[in-house]
Amino acid sequence: MIRSFLGYTQEFSYNLKLAFPVIIGLLGHTFVQLVDNIMVGQLGTAPLAAVSLGNSFFFVAMSLGIGFSTAITPLIAEADGAKDVSKGSKIFTHGLILCCGLGLLLSLGVLLSKPLLFDMGQPEAVVVLAYPYLQWVGISLIPLIFFQGFKQFSEGLSHTRPAMYATLLGNIINIILNYFLIFGYWIFPKMGVEGAAIGSLVARCSMLLYLALYIRLSTKFKEYVNKISFRNLQIKLFKGIIKLGFPSALQMFFEVLFFTAAIWLSGILGKNTQAANQIALNLSSMTFMFAMGLGVTAMIRVGNQKGRKDSIRLREVAHSIFLLIFLFDVFFCLLFLSLNEILPWIYLDSSNTFELKDSLEVVKIASTLLIISAFFQLSDGLQAVVLGALRGLQDVNIPAGITFFAYGLIGFPIAYFLGIYTTLEATGIWIGLLSGLTASAILLFLRFRYLSTKLKFD
Repeated sequence: MIRSFLGYTQEFSYNLKLAFPVIIGLLGHTFVQLVDNIMVGQLGTAPLAAVSLGNSFFFVAMSLGIGFSTAITPLIAEADGAKDVSKGSKIFTHGLILCCGLGLLLSLGVLLSKPLLFDMGQPEAVVVLAYPYLQWVGISLIPLIFFQGFKQFSEGLSHTRPAMYATLLGNIINIILNYFLIFGYWIFPKMGVEGAAIGSLVARCSMLLYLALYIRLSTKFKEYVNKISFRNLQIKLFKGIIKLGFPSALQMFFEVLFFTAAIWLSGILGKNTQAANQIALNLSSMTFMFAMGLGVTAMIRVGNQKGRKDSIRLREVAHSIFLLIFLFDVFFCLLFLSLNEILPWIYLDSSNTFELKDSLEVVKIASTLLIISAFFQLSDGLQAVVLGALRGLQDVNIPAGITFFAYGLIGFPIAYFLGIYTTLEATGIWIGLLSGLTASAILLFLRFRYLSTKLKFD
């Protein structure tokens, strides 16, 4: 056992080398939301709740796009492991076309769904602010999903830094534009919540432009780029990507919808509860990016070993990443438990006497939710990394069913009952989140153990 443990820890260095840029990039996406939340939070609890409500629609659509795009990474990683440049180039071309089309469809879907905001039992003051916000972030889905096509290709080749650079650039632009557009400094109008959305749109367009140019001009991708051709497109290859991408999109959709349901349920309980839920959710999302980054690492490395037909090595690298995320999440658990009453104040203005009563209530609720979040760090992190390993094996159908079962049939009913029909309210909603994530982690881990144990190559 000690020998196995030492063997796993020897993989940590390479795992972190691959994961670190992905984590930074993913944190960049979340940081866009963090900046929006912090800056908008200075305007009051209603604008903060409006960002939460608007993003709930955006995240559901985004989950389908990003989930679908993840099919590109294991296919590219397998082709890279087999040293098949021609196949990798074809996968990239077809995946890019699909991501572009999907971005357009998802953006249109979000824009058409805006009127639903008025029929969800949410506070009127929140809905009025969320409506224009949703319009701009809905449009930003087009560059974001197109960006994902380039990102997944680069990561499939184990080049995880370019997307990180693009995201950092996007964050700088987002922070600058938010500062001017939200508060109306210099020559810019004071647009509040809507200004935050416009800043996010411009930032995502800049990310796409940077990464597309990087891949086009960098020598790292030259042999793949030179083989790109939009002629002779193959229906068979489109079907192959869709076959792998659609279940992945559903899996991510189920997970995001699960958390989105928490936003909607908390909105029924009032704007302060919804604002508190947004704070706890945003903080949890920041730590979850470490799991997502290691999940991408698992997808790449497992996909490589699948291409090399090395089942023993495949299990070794997967288990090393499982151990690594466990250690990270123990740290995050202790961090949330020790700072649960301090962290919520990052989002609120304690000097605003007009909002002080609401702010105190928001902090009280959010601090309790962070205690629950501390405990689901372990299950949330494990299920994300195991999902990455399963995608590396190109096993997507059963995992999608597992997530639907865990979130839809276990987690959501518990969240709905405890949140709406008991005095636990927001705490009950998050107990439901904890239950669903724990069930998902256990079942997905058992699925990986089953597949990896019986895996044999000729």
